[in-house]
Amino acid sequence: MEQIVEKMQDEVSGVPVKTVKSFMSKIPSVFTGSDLIAWMMKNLDVEDQGEALHLAHLMAAHGYFFPIDDHMLTVKNDNTFYRFQTPYFWPSNCWEPENTDYAVYLCKRTMQNKTRLELADYEAENLARLQKMFSRKWEFIFMQAEAQSKVDKKRDKLERKVLDSQERAFWDVHRPMPGCVNTTEVDIKKACRVSKPLKSSRHLQLGVAGGRISPSTSETDLASPTEAVKSHIAMLKQRLDRRNIKVSKVAEACIGYFEQYVEYDPFFTAPELPNPWTSDNPEFWEQEKIAKDIPARRVKRWAFSLQELLQDPVGREHFVKFLDKEFSGENLKFWEAVQQLKALPQKDVQDKVDEIWTEFLASDASCPINVDSRSYEISKKNMETSDRWSFDVAAAHVYHLMKSDSYSRYLRSEMYKDFLNGSKKK
Repeated sequence: MEQIVEKMQDEVSGVPVKTVKSFMSKIPSVFTGSDLIAWMMKNLDVEDQGEALHLAHLMAAHGYFFPIDDHMLTVKNDNTFYRFQTPYFWPSNCWEPENTDYAVYLCKRTMQNKTRLELADYEAENLARLQKMFSRKWEFIFMQAEAQSKVDKKRDKLERKVLDSQERAFWDVHRPMPGCVNTTEVDIKKACRVSKPLKSSRHLQLGVAGGRISPSTSETDLASPTEAVKSHIAMLKQRLDRRNIKVSKVAEACIGYFEQYVEYDPFFTAPELPNPWTSDNPEFWEQEKIAKDIPARRVKRWAFSLQELLQDPVGREHFVKFLDKEFSGENLKFWEAVQQLKALPQKDVQDKVDEIWTEFLASDASCPINVDSRSYEISKKNMETSDRWSFDVAAAHVYHLMKSDSYSRYLRSEMYKDFLNGSKKK
């Protein structure tokens, strides 16, 4: 297939590739489905258009070329535009990508406000599933996506269009939309056949220990199961110590994190007010509490993460106003109440637990919150032997909801943009 693709990409005798001008924009490096089928009929040993179309389908399913506006990797014999995949993403050169790579890619797509890069419904569902799966290291994934997005923005506009579509096609091969064939999937029957040791027939009296050829368990293991278990434990511990993330990706994330926070590091950027610890001037602390004349750099920091927003008293107050407008302020109130519960003296814990349950989770709660049934049942069970951690599961669920829904809407809202622009003018 790759030899055919190389012939197709020949500048003289290959499929004619062109840049098409459309209204207000250009579509770079594309060819039509009819040009592709015509080339195959002329240069390949195919009997009719149906056979040429079938071969084109197979090559598209493996990601060698793809439609520029569709996640479904098929070919039509018409004027639909297609683009060749870069050799870097060819199946022969590719590793099997991990879910973390896919999470970074989807996260990066959400950062780019382009219609062509909006997530499809199934991709949005995949992103939500990955957020749950990698909730503990989502900050790291977000930082990686942000770093990649910054690099992409520095590229030429047409080059970026081509690279975006090629990356999308790569993931359409490895994480296809529902209903499409996954050409990278391993046949489970073949995989089991290869990994399973070949057993001999019980009816044949062969002089092989354990009655099998090439047994997976040695005679030594059978004689001393304790040693076998110990060696297995040692092997599992080694696997725990192994890195799951490439060093290059860690370095990239660290660089991205530094570039993001360098503006707020007093060693590199002089602060507007003197350090209160070295100057005996408390103006810095007083300024933090005042909601007037907020510098733009401080407001920009709220967009780094929900944690950054809630750490800033002014940011938290502004977020509360937004939530009240959206009629979802009870989520933040509940989360704050749970955080306060953790810091209370032991004698006050029971009263606070009862108060939180009555206000937010009881059937007749004055300020009910929307939590999933699992979190509710766990919280209800914890009430039997209540302590300061009784609502941790529910609080984590509510925080995740705020982070993935309310917080992202807050950053896109006119309320935040107006506040940021007002700070810049000052």
